Amino acid sequence: MSSLAQLYTGFTSYTGKLDLGTDWPVRWTTSWKFGRTRVTNPVRDLVKVNLGQSVPVRRFTWRTDQFHRPGLEYLMATDRHHGFESHEEECLLLVSDFSAGLVEALSQPFRLRFFAEGKAIEHTPDFLLVTDSGLFLIDVRPADRIKAEDALKFAAAAEAALSAGWRYGVVVGWRQHVLTNVDALSAERRPLTDVLTIQGQLQEAAAQGPLPYRELVECCCLPAIGRAHAIHLLWNRHLGVDLSVPFGNASLVRLAPQQHRRELAW
Repeated sequence: MSSLAQLYTGFTSYTGKLDLGTDWPVRWTTSWKFGRTRVTNPVRDLVKVNLGQSVPVRRFTWRTDQFHRPGLEYLMATDRHHGFESHEEECLLLVSDFSAGLVEALSQPFRLRFFAEGKAIEHTPDFLLVTDSGLFLIDVRPADRIKAEDALKFAAAAEAALSAGWRYGVVVGWRQHVLTNVDALSAERRPLTDVLTIQGQLQEAAAQGPLPYRELVECCCLPAIGRAHAIHLLWNRHLGVDLSVPFGNASLVRLAPQQHRRELAW
């Protein structure tokens, strides 16, 4: 994720405004929802929360007069839909689904209550991603919409995440061509049957060395069908391609390392 996203780090200059005395992990709290029950715990107990039983702390609303764009995004990694409140958040979910190692995605996971310059302030992070390599707390905000009060909240969220051993990031965009390429690959993220063993043919050809996408699919018994299976293998990290340039017939496709591959669904 970090290699694909553009991350905002300006919030670190606001850390000095936070009330981080010796007892801050007790004074600062997080509120979670389990069904209809709201539970509030000190930040020091973040690692004890049963994440699998929690639900979004804030309800998603759909009205004709609202300015933001909420919706539901299906993730292959979890086999269910997840809520988002903007197009930028929807894109975050899509790229997270593509990134290797996603186990769970929690939208609006908790409400953080913290203190800064003697005042109590609340903030609800956008997502908590559970991955094979650990937990990643994320806020999503276009760079030109980050105000001073937002940066202060991000600084507080970063401190809370750090205390729990989580990573934290503010995603303000994506590296050039990443989002367009991931969106294109997502067209074949659904399970595909492979009665003609085309996927094996593709991987055998790629194992000989990087090949342009057009040449790779020409190695199959049915190149037209091979295109769909090649993109399916790219989505599932069995094949690899450079996401920093537009994807097309000339894109070099290579066999991906074994540790990056996702189990294929049939």
